[in-house]
Amino acid sequence: MTDALLTVPDQKEGLSLVYVKALATRAGYTTSTSTPDRDSVDLRIQAGGLNRPALDLQLKATAGLGERREGFLSFRLGIKNYDDLRVATQTPRVLVVFELPRDASHWMTVTPEQLVLRRCAYWLSLQQEHDEVTGQETVTVRIPERNLFDVETLRMLMERSRRGEI
Repeated sequence: MTDALLTVPDQKEGLSLVYVKALATRAGYTTSTSTPDRDSVDLRIQAGGLNRPALDLQLKATAGLGERREGFLSFRLGIKNYDDLRVATQTPRVLVVFELPRDASHWMTVTPEQLVLRRCAYWLSLQQEHDEVTGQETVTVRIPERNLFDVETLRMLMERSRRGEI
C-alpha cells in the first residue's frame, strides 16, 4: 500500500521541472510559472542585463524517447503543444524533453555525497521550419541529439533570445 499522491506522469513532470530550475539557478536566472498553463508554457526563464531576455519552455518528460537515428531523437508531441510552440511570439518558446531511465528506481539517487538525477534533457525550437499539421492528435518531432539542454546551452539560448535570433 502506498500513500503517494502523485501519479507516475506527475512525478516525471515534477522531475523535469526540477531539472530545468536547477540549470536556470546555476546559470543565475530566475524562473516563474503561470497558473493555469493554457498556452503551452510550463516555465519562463528570465535573465538580467541588456534587453532582459527570457525563454518560455514547454516541458515534457519521458522514459521512452524514440530510437536515436541519424543523430536525431523522436518524440510524440500533442498537436496543441506543437501548434502553440510554432507560433511567432515576442518571447521565444522552446520544447524541452527530459529523458528518464525506463526503470523508475533509477530516476534519482541520494547519498551524503551526491544527488543524482539520471539522464538529461534535449531542446528544440519549433518556430522555424515546422509545417502545419492537420487531422492528427499528435506529431512526431525530431530533436537533434546534439541539442543537450545544460547550463551552457541555456546561456547560449538566452543570448540568442537577447539578440532576437530564436
